[in-house]
Amino acid sequence: MALSVRKVQTAKPGRHSDGRGLMLLVKASGARSWVLRYQLKGRRRDMGLGPYPEVTLAEARRKALEARHLLVDGVDPLTIEPKRALTFRQAANDLIENKRAGWRNAKHAAQWSSTIETYANPVLGDVEIAAIETEHVLSVLQPIWRAKPETASRLRQRIEAVLDFATSKGLRDGSNPARWRGHLQNVLPKSSSVRRVQHHPALDWREMPEFVAALARRNGISARALQFLILTAARSGEMRGMRWGEIDLKARIWTVPPTRMKAAKEHRVPLTDGAVALLGTPRTPDALVFPSPTHLDRPLSDMTLAAVLKKMARTGITVHGFRSTFRDWAGETTNFPREVIEAALAHRLKDKAEAAYARGDLFTKRRTLMEAWQAFTEKY
Repeated sequence: MALSVRKVQTAKPGRHSDGRGLMLLVKASGARSWVLRYQLKGRRRDMGLGPYPEVTLAEARRKALEARHLLVDGVDPLTIEPKRALTFRQAANDLIENKRAGWRNAKHAAQWSSTIETYANPVLGDVEIAAIETEHVLSVLQPIWRAKPETASRLRQRIEAVLDFATSKGLRDGSNPARWRGHLQNVLPKSSSVRRVQHHPALDWREMPEFVAALARRNGISARALQFLILTAARSGEMRGMRWGEIDLKARIWTVPPTRMKAAKEHRVPLTDGAVALLGTPRTPDALVFPSPTHLDRPLSDMTLAAVLKKMARTGITVHGFRSTFRDWAGETTNFPREVIEAALAHRLKDKAEAAYARGDLFTKRRTLMEAWQAFTEKY
């Protein structure tokens, strides 16, 4: 009787036939492997086809069929040097290298590599790309689907991309076992239904003037950088990588290049008098505005900024949370339109129809908003 996937998984120690010489060998330890028994020129031989679950039932049958085709031609399959199969790890590396030039920064490639290496490769890394099936994909996703829904969702998309890449290269056939629509959606809950939104701990906007006054009393480039970050409502990475060539002191404008923007789009930031005063003495265009205290050619680290908060005994808030503080203040205490506030934070409008008509960056209105923000922070 032909084997089933369930039978393969639960079979007791011994040999279990799938028919036409293909057998599942189960050892006392529980280890499972595939063997094809055949006879050629009166001589019986056993050919190993690989371990289970690395080689699935379907893949074992495919290998056995290929071996039988050789036997029909009088060729002993054991004398044929096997082709070096491409593994999932190799396919993923090839895809990342092919895509690298099109990604806007090295961080994106690093995130791809890290996600694949951390979660997928321990299970799929050494599996032949042509042999990967739904059960392989689920064994990667299910352990983290509820605990880390956002990571799991990105991981599924990346596994799907690797398998599509292999298909386009002629390395595998059939539908993609990592696809969501019409396939995994029938097995896994929607990631949005299990996603837990985690907000960055933020300072209450009412405490901002007192906090800024305390911060201004501190010495060092890290404290200055943190003050600048607050007055511009910028992201940490945008500020830490800022170079003098991006600043127009006369016009009081800081232009952040697309490579450092989350939306990959150039962003102009109006600089208030207070923000300009924090910049210090201008240097060469390619010099960092806020370099590391120990290496002028390296930007400040997020850890350095977080250390300022720790020294101020403000361990319950985060650097990124200051953007939320600004958003809460602007929304609760001012009459500035929502789109002006969102533009100041470099947020893209979620409403696609609204975004299609919002061609400008509302820069003049944003300058007025940031001047009001500075005036509020100086109230203490």
